[in-house]
Amino acid sequence: MLYLSQMIGEPVVDATGERLGTISDLAISTGEVFPRITSLAFQGPGRVPFMISWRKYVDTFDDDGITLSVDAHDIRFSYLQPDEVLLARDLMDRQIVDTQGLKVVRVNDLKLSQSGTQLRLLGAEVGVRGILRGLHPLLEKAVVNVAKLFHKKVDEQLIAWNYMDLLDRDLSEVQLSVTHRRLDELHPADVADILEQLDPQQRASVFEHLDDARATEAISEMEDEYQAEFIDDLDDARAAELIGNMDPDDAADIVRDLPYEKAETLLRLMGVEDAAEIRRLLGYKDGTAGGMMTTQFVAVPRTATVGDTIEVLRALPEDHPTVHYVYVTDEYGKLLGVNSLRTLVLFNADRLMGDIMYDDIISCLPSEEEEDVAADIFKYDIPAMPVVDEHGTLLGIVTTDDAWDAIEDDVAGDKTRMSVLSVAGIVVASLLGLFLYSLILLQLAGSLHIGGLHY
Repeated sequence: MLYLSQMIGEPVVDATGERLGTISDLAISTGEVFPRITSLAFQGPGRVPFMISWRKYVDTFDDDGITLSVDAHDIRFSYLQPDEVLLARDLMDRQIVDTQGLKVVRVNDLKLSQSGTQLRLLGAEVGVRGILRGLHPLLEKAVVNVAKLFHKKVDEQLIAWNYMDLLDRDLSEVQLSVTHRRLDELHPADVADILEQLDPQQRASVFEHLDDARATEAISEMEDEYQAEFIDDLDDARAAELIGNMDPDDAADIVRDLPYEKAETLLRLMGVEDAAEIRRLLGYKDGTAGGMMTTQFVAVPRTATVGDTIEVLRALPEDHPTVHYVYVTDEYGKLLGVNSLRTLVLFNADRLMGDIMYDDIISCLPSEEEEDVAADIFKYDIPAMPVVDEHGTLLGIVTTDDAWDAIEDDVAGDKTRMSVLSVAGIVVASLLGLFLYSLILLQLAGSLHIGGLHY
Protein backbone atom coordinates (compact mmCIF):
# COMPACT_ATOMS: atom_id res chain seq x y z
CA MET A 1 0.00 0.00 0.00
CA LEU A 2 1.36 3.42 -0.95
CA TYR A 3 0.57 6.92 0.28
CA LEU A 4 1.27 10.19 -1.48
CA SER A 5 3.02 11.64 1.59
CA GLN A 6 5.55 8.80 1.49
CA MET A 7 6.34 9.25 -2.20
CA ILE A 8 6.80 13.03 -2.25
CA GLY A 9 10.50 13.91 -2.09
CA GLU A 10 11.70 10.43 -3.08
CA PRO A 11 14.21 10.11 -5.94
CA VAL A 12 13.45 9.69 -9.65
CA VAL A 13 16.15 7.80 -11.56
CA ASP A 14 16.43 6.87 -15.24
CA ALA A 15 17.05 3.40 -16.68
CA THR A 16 20.80 3.71 -16.10
CA GLY A 17 20.35 4.64 -12.44
CA GLU A 18 21.16 8.33 -12.95
CA ARG A 19 19.28 10.52 -10.47
CA LEU A 20 17.09 13.06 -12.29
CA GLY A 21 15.41 14.71 -9.33
CA THR A 22 12.76 14.12 -6.67
CA ILE A 23 9.02 13.42 -6.87
CA SER A 24 7.01 16.59 -6.41
CA ASP A 25 3.52 15.48 -7.45
CA LEU A 26 1.37 12.91 -9.25
CA ALA A 27 -1.46 13.70 -11.68
CA ILE A 28 -4.68 11.80 -12.29
CA SER A 29 -7.33 11.97 -14.97
CA THR A 30 -10.62 12.65 -13.19
CA GLY A 31 -12.84 10.66 -15.54
CA GLU A 32 -12.52 7.31 -13.74
CA VAL A 33 -14.03 5.91 -10.54
CA PHE A 34 -10.59 4.97 -9.20
CA PRO A 35 -8.38 7.06 -11.48
CA ARG A 36 -4.99 5.97 -12.73
CA ILE A 37 -1.92 8.08 -12.20
CA THR A 38 -1.35 9.62 -15.62
CA SER A 39 1.62 11.96 -15.12
CA LEU A 40 4.66 12.27 -12.89
CA ALA A 41 5.87 15.70 -11.77
CA PHE A 42 9.39 15.97 -10.37
CA GLN A 43 11.95 18.62 -9.55
CA GLY A 44 15.28 18.48 -11.31
CA PRO A 45 18.52 20.28 -10.51
CA GLY A 46 17.95 23.84 -9.33
CA ARG A 47 14.36 22.91 -8.41
CA VAL A 48 13.36 23.10 -12.09
CA PRO A 49 9.93 21.43 -12.50
CA PHE A 50 9.37 18.68 -15.07
CA MET A 51 6.36 16.58 -16.02
CA ILE A 52 6.31 13.29 -17.95
CA SER A 53 3.78 10.63 -18.93
CA TRP A 54 3.45 7.89 -16.31
CA ARG A 55 2.40 5.24 -18.83
CA LYS A 56 5.25 5.93 -21.26
CA TYR A 57 8.16 6.31 -18.89
CA VAL A 58 7.60 4.82 -15.43
CA ASP A 59 9.04 1.32 -15.07
CA THR A 60 8.96 0.52 -11.33
CA PHE A 61 7.83 2.43 -8.26
CA ASP A 62 7.45 2.11 -4.50
CA ASP A 63 7.72 4.35 -1.44
CA ASP A 64 11.48 4.56 -2.01
CA GLY A 65 11.21 6.24 -5.39
CA ILE A 66 10.56 5.78 -9.09
CA THR A 67 12.70 4.20 -11.81
CA LEU A 68 12.07 5.16 -15.42
CA SER A 69 12.18 2.79 -18.37
CA VAL A 70 14.40 4.99 -20.58
CA ASP A 71 17.61 6.99 -20.40
CA ALA A 72 17.38 10.66 -19.50
CA HIS A 73 18.09 11.88 -23.04
CA ASP A 74 15.14 9.86 -24.43
CA ILE A 75 12.52 11.59 -22.25
CA ARG A 76 9.96 13.90 -23.88
CA PHE A 77 8.37 16.23 -21.35
CA SER A 78 4.64 16.99 -21.26
CA TYR A 79 2.16 19.40 -19.68
CA LEU A 80 -0.86 19.08 -17.39
CA GLN A 81 -3.94 18.27 -19.46
CA PRO A 82 -7.36 19.90 -18.92
CA ASP A 83 -8.84 16.76 -17.35
CA GLU A 84 -5.86 16.15 -15.05
CA VAL A 85 -5.53 17.07 -11.37
CA LEU A 86 -2.33 17.26 -9.35
CA LEU A 87 -2.77 15.38 -6.10
CA ALA A 88 -0.40 17.25 -3.81
CA ARG A 89 -1.15 20.69 -5.21
CA ASP A 90 -4.90 20.38 -5.71
CA LEU A 91 -6.10 17.89 -3.08
CA MET A 92 -3.69 17.60 -0.15
CA ASP A 93 -4.76 19.71 2.86
CA ARG A 94 -7.98 20.72 1.08
CA GLN A 95 -11.38 20.64 2.73
CA ILE A 96 -13.99 18.34 1.23
CA VAL A 97 -17.66 17.88 2.00
CA ASP A 98 -18.69 14.40 3.12
CA THR A 99 -22.32 14.23 2.01
CA GLN A 100 -22.81 10.89 3.76
CA GLY A 101 -21.65 12.15 7.14
CA LEU A 102 -22.87 15.70 6.40
CA LYS A 103 -19.62 17.20 7.59
CA VAL A 104 -16.57 19.01 6.27
CA VAL A 105 -13.32 17.09 6.52
CA ARG A 106 -9.72 17.75 5.58
CA VAL A 107 -7.57 15.65 3.22
CA ASN A 108 -4.54 14.67 5.30
CA ASP A 109 -3.12 12.12 2.86
CA LEU A 110 -4.03 10.24 -0.29
CA LYS A 111 -4.06 6.46 -0.48
CA LEU A 112 -2.77 4.79 -3.65
CA SER A 113 -3.21 1.25 -4.93
CA GLN A 114 -0.91 -0.70 -7.22
CA SER A 115 -2.74 -2.71 -9.87
CA GLY A 116 -0.18 -4.44 -12.08
CA THR A 117 2.00 -1.74 -13.61
CA GLN A 118 -0.62 0.91 -12.88
CA LEU A 119 -1.00 3.10 -9.84
CA ARG A 120 -4.51 4.21 -8.91
CA LEU A 121 -5.93 6.68 -6.41
CA LEU A 122 -8.14 4.93 -3.87
CA GLY A 123 -9.23 7.89 -1.82
CA ALA A 124 -8.56 10.57 0.75
CA GLU A 125 -7.31 9.84 4.28
CA VAL A 126 -9.13 12.31 6.55
CA GLY A 127 -8.14 10.93 9.95
CA VAL A 128 -5.31 11.46 12.42
CA ARG A 129 -3.16 8.73 10.85
CA GLY A 130 -2.78 10.85 7.74
CA ILE A 131 -1.53 13.76 9.83
CA LEU A 132 0.95 11.58 11.72
CA ARG A 133 2.19 9.94 8.53
CA GLY A 134 2.74 13.36 6.99
CA LEU A 135 4.96 14.31 9.93
CA HIS A 136 6.88 11.02 9.75
CA PRO A 137 5.86 7.39 9.03
CA LEU A 138 7.65 6.23 12.19
CA LEU A 139 5.53 8.62 14.27
CA GLU A 140 2.37 7.03 12.86
CA LYS A 141 3.64 3.54 13.68
CA ALA A 142 4.66 4.60 17.18
CA VAL A 143 1.25 6.09 17.98
CA VAL A 144 -0.56 3.02 16.58
CA ASN A 145 1.62 0.67 18.65
CA VAL A 146 1.19 2.70 21.84
CA ALA A 147 -2.57 2.68 21.29
CA LYS A 148 -2.49 -1.11 21.01
CA LEU A 149 -0.89 -1.32 24.46
CA PHE A 150 -4.00 0.33 25.83
CA HIS A 151 -6.25 -1.89 23.67
CA LYS A 152 -7.22 1.03 21.45
CA LYS A 153 -7.30 1.22 17.66
CA VAL A 154 -6.28 4.15 15.51
CA ASP A 155 -8.09 3.30 12.29
CA GLU A 156 -7.72 4.90 8.91
CA GLN A 157 -10.58 7.15 7.88
CA LEU A 158 -10.69 6.75 4.12
CA ILE A 159 -13.17 8.41 1.80
CA ALA A 160 -12.97 6.61 -1.54
CA TRP A 161 -12.39 8.70 -4.64
CA ASN A 162 -15.53 7.30 -6.24
CA TYR A 163 -17.50 9.41 -3.76
CA MET A 164 -15.86 12.64 -4.92
CA ASP A 165 -17.18 14.90 -7.67
CA LEU A 166 -14.94 17.84 -8.56
CA LEU A 167 -16.99 21.02 -8.59
CA ASP A 168 -14.60 23.40 -10.29
CA ARG A 169 -11.09 23.67 -11.59
CA ASP A 170 -9.70 25.66 -8.67
CA LEU A 171 -10.84 22.76 -6.46
CA SER A 172 -11.71 25.07 -3.59
CA GLU A 173 -13.92 22.23 -2.41
CA VAL A 174 -14.73 18.73 -3.58
CA GLN A 175 -18.31 17.56 -3.33
CA LEU A 176 -18.73 13.89 -2.53
CA SER A 177 -21.41 11.95 -4.34
CA VAL A 178 -22.54 8.37 -4.70
CA THR A 179 -22.33 8.12 -8.48
CA HIS A 180 -20.75 4.89 -9.68
CA ARG A 181 -21.51 5.25 -13.37
CA ARG A 182 -17.96 4.40 -14.45
CA LEU A 183 -17.30 1.49 -12.10
CA ASP A 184 -18.59 -0.95 -14.73
CA GLU A 185 -15.94 0.31 -17.15
CA LEU A 186 -13.09 -1.15 -15.09
CA HIS A 187 -11.80 -4.65 -15.75
CA PRO A 188 -12.99 -7.09 -13.06
CA ALA A 189 -9.37 -7.71 -12.03
CA ASP A 190 -8.94 -3.97 -11.37
CA VAL A 191 -12.18 -3.88 -9.39
CA ALA A 192 -10.92 -6.86 -7.37
CA ASP A 193 -7.59 -5.12 -6.64
CA ILE A 194 -9.47 -2.08 -5.39
CA LEU A 195 -11.96 -4.03 -3.27
CA GLU A 196 -9.14 -5.97 -1.59
CA GLN A 197 -7.51 -2.78 -0.37
CA LEU A 198 -10.60 -1.06 1.03
CA ASP A 199 -11.80 -1.56 4.58
CA PRO A 200 -14.84 -3.89 4.91
CA GLN A 201 -17.38 -1.09 5.27
CA GLN A 202 -16.09 0.83 2.27
CA ARG A 203 -15.77 -2.39 0.30
CA ALA A 204 -19.42 -3.17 0.92
CA SER A 205 -20.46 0.33 -0.16
CA VAL A 206 -18.65 0.03 -3.49
CA PHE A 207 -19.91 -3.49 -4.01
CA GLU A 208 -23.55 -2.46 -3.66
CA HIS A 209 -23.31 -0.55 -6.93
CA LEU A 210 -22.11 -3.52 -9.01
CA ASP A 211 -24.68 -5.56 -10.88
CA ASP A 212 -24.72 -9.31 -10.30
CA ALA A 213 -22.58 -10.16 -13.34
CA ARG A 214 -19.85 -7.63 -12.49
CA ALA A 215 -19.97 -8.56 -8.81
CA THR A 216 -19.50 -12.24 -9.62
CA GLU A 217 -16.55 -11.50 -11.91
CA ALA A 218 -14.91 -9.24 -9.32
CA ILE A 219 -15.18 -11.87 -6.57
CA SER A 220 -13.73 -14.52 -8.89
CA GLU A 221 -10.70 -12.25 -9.50
CA MET A 222 -10.03 -11.68 -5.79
CA GLU A 223 -7.22 -13.42 -3.96
CA ASP A 224 -8.38 -16.53 -2.09
CA GLU A 225 -7.99 -15.03 1.39
CA TYR A 226 -10.33 -12.15 0.51
CA GLN A 227 -13.05 -14.16 -1.24
CA ALA A 228 -14.39 -16.10 1.73
CA GLU A 229 -14.00 -13.11 4.06
CA PHE A 230 -15.96 -10.91 1.68
CA ILE A 231 -18.75 -13.46 1.11
CA ASP A 232 -18.97 -14.03 4.86
CA ASP A 233 -19.63 -10.30 5.37
CA LEU A 234 -22.54 -10.20 2.89
CA ASP A 235 -26.10 -10.97 3.88
CA ASP A 236 -27.03 -14.60 3.22
CA ALA A 237 -29.45 -14.00 0.34
CA ARG A 238 -27.01 -11.81 -1.62
CA ALA A 239 -24.09 -14.17 -0.94
CA ALA A 240 -26.08 -17.24 -2.04
CA GLU A 241 -27.16 -15.50 -5.24
CA LEU A 242 -23.62 -14.50 -6.16
CA ILE A 243 -22.10 -17.92 -5.42
CA GLY A 244 -24.85 -19.58 -7.42
CA ASN A 245 -23.89 -17.42 -10.42
CA MET A 246 -20.22 -18.38 -10.25
CA ASP A 247 -18.46 -21.23 -12.03
CA PRO A 248 -18.95 -24.32 -9.86
CA ASP A 249 -15.24 -24.82 -9.22
CA ASP A 250 -14.74 -21.20 -8.14
CA ALA A 251 -17.87 -21.37 -5.97
CA ALA A 252 -16.68 -24.59 -4.33
CA ASP A 253 -13.31 -23.04 -3.49
CA ILE A 254 -15.04 -20.18 -1.67
CA VAL A 255 -17.59 -22.36 0.12
CA ARG A 256 -14.78 -24.65 1.28
CA ASP A 257 -13.17 -21.70 3.12
CA LEU A 258 -16.37 -20.48 4.79
CA PRO A 259 -17.43 -21.42 8.34
CA TYR A 260 -19.54 -24.59 8.24
CA GLU A 261 -22.77 -22.90 9.38
CA LYS A 262 -22.43 -20.11 6.81
CA ALA A 263 -21.63 -22.56 4.01
CA GLU A 264 -24.65 -24.74 4.78
CA THR A 265 -26.94 -21.72 4.95
CA LEU A 266 -25.81 -20.48 1.53
CA LEU A 267 -26.11 -23.92 -0.07
CA ARG A 268 -29.69 -24.24 1.22
CA LEU A 269 -30.60 -20.80 -0.16
CA MET A 270 -29.27 -21.29 -3.69
CA GLY A 271 -30.81 -23.33 -6.50
CA VAL A 272 -30.97 -27.10 -6.06
CA GLU A 273 -28.86 -27.84 -9.14
CA ASP A 274 -26.18 -25.26 -8.25
CA ALA A 275 -25.98 -26.52 -4.67
CA ALA A 276 -25.75 -30.15 -5.79
CA GLU A 277 -22.93 -29.34 -8.21
CA ILE A 278 -20.99 -27.47 -5.55
CA ARG A 279 -21.51 -30.23 -2.97
CA ARG A 280 -20.21 -32.77 -5.47
CA LEU A 281 -17.01 -30.77 -5.95
CA LEU A 282 -16.65 -30.30 -2.20
CA GLY A 283 -16.48 -34.06 -1.93
CA TYR A 284 -13.05 -34.04 -3.54
CA LYS A 285 -9.93 -33.32 -1.55
CA ASP A 286 -8.46 -29.84 -1.89
CA GLY A 287 -5.21 -29.82 -3.86
CA THR A 288 -6.27 -32.62 -6.20
CA ALA A 289 -7.59 -32.75 -9.74
CA GLY A 290 -11.10 -33.30 -8.37
CA GLY A 291 -10.80 -30.25 -6.13
CA MET A 292 -9.62 -27.98 -8.95
CA MET A 293 -11.71 -29.24 -11.88
CA THR A 294 -14.77 -27.54 -13.32
CA THR A 295 -17.91 -29.38 -14.34
CA GLN A 296 -18.70 -26.88 -17.09
CA PHE A 297 -17.76 -28.74 -20.25
CA VAL A 298 -19.48 -29.88 -23.44
CA ALA A 299 -19.99 -33.58 -24.04
CA VAL A 300 -22.11 -35.30 -26.69
CA PRO A 301 -22.87 -38.99 -27.40
CA ARG A 302 -20.90 -40.72 -30.13
CA THR A 303 -24.10 -41.00 -32.18
CA ALA A 304 -24.47 -37.21 -32.35
CA THR A 305 -23.70 -35.58 -35.68
CA VAL A 306 -21.47 -32.59 -36.30
CA GLY A 307 -24.62 -30.56 -36.98
CA ASP A 308 -26.16 -31.68 -33.66
CA THR A 309 -22.99 -30.68 -31.83
CA ILE A 310 -22.89 -27.24 -33.40
CA GLU A 311 -26.48 -26.66 -32.25
CA VAL A 312 -25.46 -27.66 -28.70
CA LEU A 313 -22.67 -25.08 -28.80
CA ARG A 314 -25.00 -22.39 -30.10
CA ALA A 315 -27.40 -23.04 -27.22
CA LEU A 316 -24.76 -22.48 -24.53
CA PRO A 317 -25.43 -19.50 -22.24
CA GLU A 318 -23.43 -16.36 -22.90
CA ASP A 319 -21.45 -16.67 -19.65
CA HIS A 320 -20.38 -20.28 -20.31
CA PRO A 321 -16.58 -20.66 -20.11
CA THR A 322 -14.62 -20.82 -23.34
CA VAL A 323 -15.01 -24.19 -25.08
CA HIS A 324 -11.80 -25.69 -26.49
CA TYR A 325 -12.93 -29.30 -26.96
CA VAL A 326 -16.14 -31.26 -27.34
CA TYR A 327 -15.91 -34.58 -25.50
CA VAL A 328 -17.52 -37.73 -26.88
CA THR A 329 -19.04 -40.24 -24.45
CA ASP A 330 -21.01 -43.46 -24.57
CA GLU A 331 -24.50 -43.91 -23.17
CA TYR A 332 -23.08 -44.35 -19.66
CA GLY A 333 -20.96 -41.19 -19.71
CA LYS A 334 -17.66 -43.00 -20.32
CA LEU A 335 -15.15 -40.82 -22.14
CA LEU A 336 -14.42 -42.21 -25.61
CA GLY A 337 -12.75 -39.38 -27.47
CA VAL A 338 -12.48 -35.69 -28.14
CA ASN A 339 -12.96 -33.30 -31.04
CA SER A 340 -11.62 -29.79 -31.39
CA LEU A 341 -13.75 -26.95 -32.72
CA ARG A 342 -11.57 -26.99 -35.82
CA THR A 343 -12.70 -30.56 -36.50
CA LEU A 344 -16.35 -29.47 -36.46
CA VAL A 345 -15.63 -26.87 -39.12
CA LEU A 346 -13.77 -29.27 -41.41
CA PHE A 347 -16.34 -32.11 -41.50
CA ASN A 348 -19.82 -32.22 -42.99
CA ALA A 349 -22.80 -31.71 -40.71
CA ASP A 350 -24.02 -35.32 -41.09
CA ARG A 351 -20.79 -36.99 -39.92
CA LEU A 352 -21.04 -38.84 -36.61
CA MET A 353 -18.88 -37.54 -33.76
CA GLY A 354 -17.86 -41.11 -32.92
CA ASP A 355 -16.43 -41.59 -36.41
CA ILE A 356 -14.22 -38.49 -36.46
CA MET A 357 -13.16 -38.27 -32.81
CA TYR A 358 -9.57 -38.42 -31.58
CA ASP A 359 -9.39 -41.31 -29.14
CA ASP A 360 -5.80 -41.09 -27.87
CA ILE A 361 -6.79 -39.05 -24.82
CA ILE A 362 -4.62 -37.73 -22.00
CA SER A 363 -6.70 -37.74 -18.82
CA CYS A 364 -6.27 -37.93 -15.06
CA LEU A 365 -7.99 -39.34 -12.00
CA PRO A 366 -9.66 -36.98 -9.49
CA SER A 367 -7.21 -38.09 -6.78
CA GLU A 368 -4.09 -36.92 -8.68
CA GLU A 369 -2.14 -34.05 -7.11
CA GLU A 370 -2.85 -30.68 -8.71
CA GLU A 371 0.86 -30.00 -9.28
CA ASP A 372 1.16 -33.20 -11.35
CA VAL A 373 -1.96 -32.35 -13.36
CA ALA A 374 -0.68 -28.82 -14.05
CA ALA A 375 2.69 -30.20 -15.13
CA ASP A 376 1.02 -32.57 -17.62
CA ILE A 377 -1.18 -29.81 -19.04
CA PHE A 378 1.87 -27.71 -19.84
CA LYS A 379 3.95 -30.71 -20.91
CA TYR A 380 1.42 -31.80 -23.54
CA ASP A 381 0.34 -28.22 -24.33
CA ILE A 382 -3.41 -28.84 -24.03
CA PRO A 383 -6.01 -26.20 -23.13
CA ALA A 384 -7.88 -28.61 -20.85
CA MET A 385 -7.43 -32.08 -19.36
CA PRO A 386 -10.43 -34.35 -18.72
CA VAL A 387 -10.85 -35.86 -15.27
CA VAL A 388 -12.30 -39.39 -15.23
CA ASP A 389 -13.11 -41.90 -12.49
CA GLU A 390 -11.77 -45.45 -12.30
CA HIS A 391 -14.43 -46.58 -14.80
CA GLY A 392 -13.52 -43.87 -17.32
CA THR A 393 -16.63 -41.78 -16.68
CA LEU A 394 -16.07 -38.11 -17.49
CA LEU A 395 -16.35 -36.04 -14.28
CA GLY A 396 -14.96 -32.66 -15.28
CA ILE A 397 -12.02 -30.85 -16.84
CA VAL A 398 -8.99 -28.96 -15.55
CA THR A 399 -8.20 -25.90 -17.68
CA THR A 400 -4.94 -24.04 -18.16
CA ASP A 401 -6.32 -21.25 -15.94
CA ASP A 402 -6.77 -23.80 -13.15
CA ALA A 403 -3.24 -25.07 -13.78
CA TRP A 404 -1.77 -21.58 -13.53
CA ASP A 405 -3.67 -20.98 -10.28
CA ALA A 406 -2.20 -24.17 -8.84
CA ILE A 407 1.32 -23.14 -9.83
CA GLU A 408 0.87 -19.64 -8.40
CA ASP A 409 -0.43 -21.06 -5.10
CA ASP A 410 2.52 -23.45 -4.97
CA VAL A 411 5.00 -20.63 -5.61
CA ALA A 412 3.31 -18.44 -2.98
CA GLY A 413 3.53 -21.32 -0.49
CA ASP A 414 7.22 -21.79 -1.25
CA LYS A 415 7.84 -18.09 -0.70
CA THR A 416 6.02 -18.22 2.62
CA ARG A 417 8.03 -21.24 3.71
CA MET A 418 11.23 -19.53 2.62
CA SER A 419 10.26 -16.44 4.62
CA VAL A 420 9.62 -18.55 7.71
CA LEU A 421 12.93 -20.34 7.24
CA SER A 422 14.72 -17.02 6.76
CA VAL A 423 13.25 -15.62 9.97
CA ALA A 424 14.12 -18.83 11.81
CA GLY A 425 17.66 -18.63 10.44
CA ILE A 426 18.03 -15.04 11.61
CA VAL A 427 16.77 -15.95 15.09
CA VAL A 428 19.13 -18.94 15.35
CA ALA A 429 22.05 -16.88 14.06
CA SER A 430 21.27 -14.12 16.54
CA LEU A 431 21.08 -16.55 19.47
CA LEU A 432 24.32 -18.21 18.37
CA GLY A 433 26.01 -14.82 18.10
CA LEU A 434 24.77 -13.84 21.55
CA PHE A 435 26.04 -17.13 22.98
CA LEU A 436 29.49 -16.68 21.41
CA TYR A 437 29.64 -13.06 22.58
CA SER A 438 28.76 -14.13 26.14
CA LEU A 439 31.37 -16.89 25.99
CA ILE A 440 34.08 -14.40 24.95
CA LEU A 441 33.10 -12.07 27.80
CA LEU A 442 33.31 -14.93 30.27
CA GLN A 443 36.75 -15.88 28.96
CA LEU A 444 37.96 -12.29 29.25
CA ALA A 445 36.58 -12.05 32.76
CA GLY A 446 38.38 -15.27 33.67
CA SER A 447 41.66 -13.98 32.25
CA LEU A 448 41.40 -10.75 34.22
CA HIS A 449 40.61 -12.69 37.39
CA ILE A 450 43.62 -14.97 36.92
CA GLY A 451 45.84 -11.95 36.23
CA GLY A 452 44.70 -10.43 39.47
CA LEU A 453 45.76 -13.51 41.41
CA HIS A 454 49.18 -13.40 39.70
CA TYR A 455 49.91 -9.95 41.06
